[in-house]
Amino acid sequence: MARDVTSVSKYYAISIIGMLFFIFGFVTWLNATLIPYLKIACELTNLESLFVAFAFYVSYFVLALPSSWVLGKTGFKNGMSLGLIVMSIGSIIFIPAAMMRFYPLFLTGLFVQGAGLSILQTASNPYVTIIGPIESAAKRISIMGIANKIAGIISPLILGTIVLKDADTITDKITTMSLAQRTAELDLLSQRVIVPYIVIAVVLLILALLVKASKLPEIDKSGDSDKSGISRSSIFKYPYLWLGVLSIFLYVGAEVISVDTIINYGKSIGIKLETSRFFASFTLFAMVAGYLIGIAAIPRLISQSKALFYATALALVLTVLAVVTSGITSVIFIALLGLANAVMWPAIWPLSIEGLGKYTKTGSALLIMGIVGGATIPLLYGALSDLHPIGTHYAYLIIIPCYAFIMFFALKGHRYGK
Repeated sequence: MARDVTSVSKYYAISIIGMLFFIFGFVTWLNATLIPYLKIACELTNLESLFVAFAFYVSYFVLALPSSWVLGKTGFKNGMSLGLIVMSIGSIIFIPAAMMRFYPLFLTGLFVQGAGLSILQTASNPYVTIIGPIESAAKRISIMGIANKIAGIISPLILGTIVLKDADTITDKITTMSLAQRTAELDLLSQRVIVPYIVIAVVLLILALLVKASKLPEIDKSGDSDKSGISRSSIFKYPYLWLGVLSIFLYVGAEVISVDTIINYGKSIGIKLETSRFFASFTLFAMVAGYLIGIAAIPRLISQSKALFYATALALVLTVLAVVTSGITSVIFIALLGLANAVMWPAIWPLSIEGLGKYTKTGSALLIMGIVGGATIPLLYGALSDLHPIGTHYAYLIIIPCYAFIMFFALKGHRYGK
């Protein structure tokens, strides 16, 4: 069993997984910069630009169950190393995509990156959950979340500085250029992404070798026993798991909207890209603050389910305030959604996976499949934001029902069938 791992081995494992969560964050939250960047470079609408998120997150849905099978063959350590190699291949695809300024190839690279992350996430999340007491799983996942979001704060700043430099000037210039001049200017802009993604590919390969050579302990893949005392013949006999999967779906969709749309939103209300390119980092900074609160409070001061309830209540309030205000004030409320979002993944995951017994690995893969919410819900936001009567501002209303359902899961849903 995972809980038989020695304290030294446990903390060593957590440090390795923490490094991987940093990588998750660095690569994942580059999308916040890629969306406005590719919107300019490839001349896209709001909806078309959000296919960046779709291509990246849909891979989790497609590959989560195959990833579980791969991990069954390779074990956790080798599977994590494989995931890093796949991510590196996805980064390399960006080079020809940038040379040709071909948006579908960019999306292919993002899908392959997401495939590698699917393997890593399918291994690391249950690993963190069951390597210690289930009651404090949210605290351990919050620690991982800090590593993830610190990387997320850094990555848009680095990439934004490189690829969005003088983006406002370029946007203004191309409106007066001939077709040939505009094509040449946008080709140069597209090629700015080549060097950063070469560096990312090399770093991912080095990390794959380091993980392969590490002494990361294996854990019992069967997970906990079913504490309910009920012998269950199918994973469909765990209704709280399926409600948890839907909660993850809605949460990831809402979180991706709050981070990946905020730069374009700032631009749409008249804030220059030179300034708005920092907004995604503000949202992720708020998430780090939320994780720190979660680490301090869960389970010492508040249970995982109550923390999830209060987080969703805060998210609903902040969303309403973002919609009824305007200008930089509304941007601040959108960024503050990070504070509420921080607690949700760490709380939903253990509430959904507890007591699955021999179905722990499959349940984990299903929860990872729920990440497809980050692919689909932002597209709905993009479609709404392209409608003139709604726009980028009122399109944020789409996340209110997402948070409302997660609140239901916190109050009652996580107990169904336990």
